[in-house]
Amino acid sequence: MITGSQPTPRLSPAGLGFGDLVRVGGAGLRARPTRILLSALGIAIGIAAMISVIGISSSSREDFNRQIAELGTNLLTVSPGQNLFGEQSHLPVESTIMIDNIGPVESVSATGVISGAKVYRNDHVPEAQSGGISVVAAKPGLLDTLGGELAAGTFLDDATEGYPVVVLGATAAERLGVGSVGPDQQVFLGGQWFTVIGILAPVTLSPEFDTAAIVGWTGAIDLLGFDGYPTTIYTRAAQPYVEEVQAVLGTTANPAAPNEVDVSRPSDALAAQQAADTTLNSLLLGLGGVALLVGGIGVANTMVISVLERRGEIGLRRALGATRGSIRAQFLVEALLLSAIGGAAGLLLGIGVTATYANLQSWPTVVPPWATALGLGATLVIGCLAGLYPAVRASRLSPTEALTAP
Repeated sequence: MITGSQPTPRLSPAGLGFGDLVRVGGAGLRARPTRILLSALGIAIGIAAMISVIGISSSSREDFNRQIAELGTNLLTVSPGQNLFGEQSHLPVESTIMIDNIGPVESVSATGVISGAKVYRNDHVPEAQSGGISVVAAKPGLLDTLGGELAAGTFLDDATEGYPVVVLGATAAERLGVGSVGPDQQVFLGGQWFTVIGILAPVTLSPEFDTAAIVGWTGAIDLLGFDGYPTTIYTRAAQPYVEEVQAVLGTTANPAAPNEVDVSRPSDALAAQQAADTTLNSLLLGLGGVALLVGGIGVANTMVISVLERRGEIGLRRALGATRGSIRAQFLVEALLLSAIGGAAGLLLGIGVTATYANLQSWPTVVPPWATALGLGATLVIGCLAGLYPAVRASRLSPTEALTAP
């Protein structure tokens, strides 16, 4: 016996699950492979540019940090400045000894430029063709203070610094055509013959020695008329006290006129160069961002065209019960998948470019994890922004309008 009518249950359109959305979105991409490939290429180029710039910059910085760790940041230089009248001053002859008396100073040495001396491969070379090689006098302990290395031969010591012998910088030796050392290997320096006893390897912290011919301090005074005034004093300080030593070097080197002394740290110049490289990297990152923006516009354009071409499909799905949300989600997932394909390709390409360039430069390959996360995040953001308008437009099509569209 029926006592009352049962209420008819209200049916709701079924939505698509995440797996279904991915399958449907993937099917939409597979239907137009060439167009999808070209659209993803823009995203790939943008992501690859960003990853490679960040990776190469990070690899360069890691190599810089490794060099600094090997060479040390505790090398300080002291050189004469100008007096109140703008004239070039000079450091006292005793300045090296006075600096050596500073407690935290580990080693100290000095050089002096011999301005009137030139060096030539032989005595037949015209005087004007000196090759830009400077002649400097040096104390025997200079190489240890610099942390430099020899490519060949030996450096000046107490036994040889008073004799006509010379050590050539790496570039100076190349310009003079000197590739070996020995009693028969001589150069014409200051109007007389000097025997080459050593060739330096490139000196990173003090590149001025790469184009220098270095003679002994005593020999420079006796043979070349050197006045004995140091032009540059190189000082190694204990690492914890570098700042304190730097603060008193001027006063110690020239107590009578500390304002006429210039004190610097060579590693600061390398740090400034690194900062300049960072500025250039910012510009390159901006260009990568522009490429990524162009890629995003390409994705949006592809999705808009896809919506116009697939109005019949959209109308049929709407007529079969698909909700506006399902249609919107479908095209948004397609845009995300399209961007993800380009982002993944760009990520691999960027890492490959970084590794190749770093290996060519003998750098460690470094791609920071945050750069990878940034690339993936940028890909998803571009996909969302590029696919939002086409997805909304597709969801607003009515079944009747979509099915009757030409």
